[in-house]
Amino acid sequence: MLKQRLLTVAVILPLFLAMLFLAPNAVWGAALVVAITVAAFEWARLAGWPPVGRTVFAAVVAASCAALLILSVLMPEALFDRRLLFPLCLLATLFWILLAPAALHFQWRLRRPLTASVAGWLVLVPTWLAAMVLQREPVLLLLLLGGVWIADTAAYFAGRRFGNHKLAPRISPGKTVEGLIGAYLAVLIYAVVVLRVFRPEAEFTAYLALLVFGCILTSLSVEGDLLESWFKRQAGAKDSGDLLPGHGGMLDRIDSLTATMPFAVLFFAGALAR
Repeated sequence: MLKQRLLTVAVILPLFLAMLFLAPNAVWGAALVVAITVAAFEWARLAGWPPVGRTVFAAVVAASCAALLILSVLMPEALFDRRLLFPLCLLATLFWILLAPAALHFQWRLRRPLTASVAGWLVLVPTWLAAMVLQREPVLLLLLLGGVWIADTAAYFAGRRFGNHKLAPRISPGKTVEGLIGAYLAVLIYAVVVLRVFRPEAEFTAYLALLVFGCILTSLSVEGDLLESWFKRQAGAKDSGDLLPGHGGMLDRIDSLTATMPFAVLFFAGALAR
């Protein structure tokens, strides 16, 4: 399993970095459409839809992203316009702040196709848009990915070493309160180091703002992971798919990013939007 995971990373990571730094925004966006379409198909499968329903939902998500991609080709600055960027990312962020916690707390099930469709669209399409916009600042995107990875890794190791209190035993038995605390601490340290390296002249308010961002980022990252875990538990599935050997499906890799990236775009809007 470990060998498979490392081999997959060895293949995917160089391609990802090359696309992020070298590919035109339209090419980057086209690749993201493919990834999001796969994730949409996996979402529909976890919702228990028949093959036709999965295909229709994936096609709707793909068409939505493709329409935005065509718009960005015809009008290169369109996606960076606050009038388009803010509403979509805000809707996604509100979903994760208001609806997703309720879904986890009350353990709502994806029984109704319309509910599952709207939720899936709100999760996936704004993630595509956020990734498109963040390519304008590739280092910022890498730092965001680093923060999510550190939160996940710190939660795992802190949970293994100190974990005694289950965070969500009916949804993800392996996650613990101690692991979550470890994730918060690790991300806060990471945020301080990042600001110290990239903006050594930063004032106290900048540190405070980034620490608040780090706390919210960690909460959303864990929430994204938990929500997908809940959907997989409903479906009786270990992974969302088997596309990535050793890593599961596309949703398994981007679950935390779907919750964090739209919020990051809102937070760093001054550097990204027009």
